Amino acid sequence: MIIVPEKEIGALLGRNESYEAIEQVFAAMAAGDAYNFPVVREAIGHADALYGFKGGFDRAGMTLGLKAGGYWPNNLETHGLINHQSTVFLFDPDTGRVKAIVGGNLLTALRTAAASSVSINHLARKDAKVIGMVGAGHQAKFQLRAALEQREFEKVIGWNLHPDMLPNIEEVASEAGLPFEAVELPGMVEADVIITITSSFAPTLMSDHVSDGTHVACMGTDTVGKQEVGVDLINRATVFTDEVAQSITLGECQHAVASGSKTETDIRQIGEVINGTHPGRQSDQEVTLFDGTGVGLQDLAVASAVVELAVEQGIAIEVDF
Repeated sequence: MIIVPEKEIGALLGRNESYEAIEQVFAAMAAGDAYNFPVVREAIGHADALYGFKGGFDRAGMTLGLKAGGYWPNNLETHGLINHQSTVFLFDPDTGRVKAIVGGNLLTALRTAAASSVSINHLARKDAKVIGMVGAGHQAKFQLRAALEQREFEKVIGWNLHPDMLPNIEEVASEAGLPFEAVELPGMVEADVIITITSSFAPTLMSDHVSDGTHVACMGTDTVGKQEVGVDLINRATVFTDEVAQSITLGECQHAVASGSKTETDIRQIGEVINGTHPGRQSDQEVTLFDGTGVGLQDLAVASAVVELAVEQGIAIEVDF
């Protein structure tokens, strides 16, 4: 069995490797070569924590396993740890024996950023120049760094419920040599691409905040009840997702489907665009939206890539088990 500790992940897996792993697994899902298992997510009744499991099997990549972990909201203040904690377990599809244990915290941030990055590459207008960020927490920095590699952006604009966090976005913009401007939500009409990455349970970005031709990547809604954007925007947009089943039950589309204004058949997998079985964006005026719910196969894909790199570079810890 191979162990890849959390502390080694940053030196092994970069944005390019993350992008390739996520694009490949989305394509496999759409082709029917990979599927996710039902998600388990529970409030454990201790430390206000949510804990659960996401898993699946990718027949194309021969990757089988699960991610175990969740959200401990008091970690940072009480223990000096990040609130999201997770570990990925990989198994040999031929025998069922455990193959690897991989630290999952940084992987989660990298795979989430890679997912929105894949959607931007395949759905945003080629001439997109302004990118808008709704949300400015820890994950927003990963999102913006990955997104900036997909187009020749010239400006970053941002909004956050707590404006004192906006320097997180400005820092990444400065790294890329781009100007940054803090805006109110109506100011998002300037953006050609918008990423929402919040933990909101009430919509903030509405349809009238979004211009024709914009691509919106909604990356924060992964739980029943959460909502980042208005149903009016979902109804207006051509919607793509990682997995339709999650999108309509715990993703951004749950509210539009519940209201009856959107149906399951209105939502397509991003993997169809990657595979060329769906045309994706069909005009420069079309609003496209990616509902990134975060599926277990994403975690397995980047974990598998990390294990390969760790073995190649002699970093992997091998133990008998």
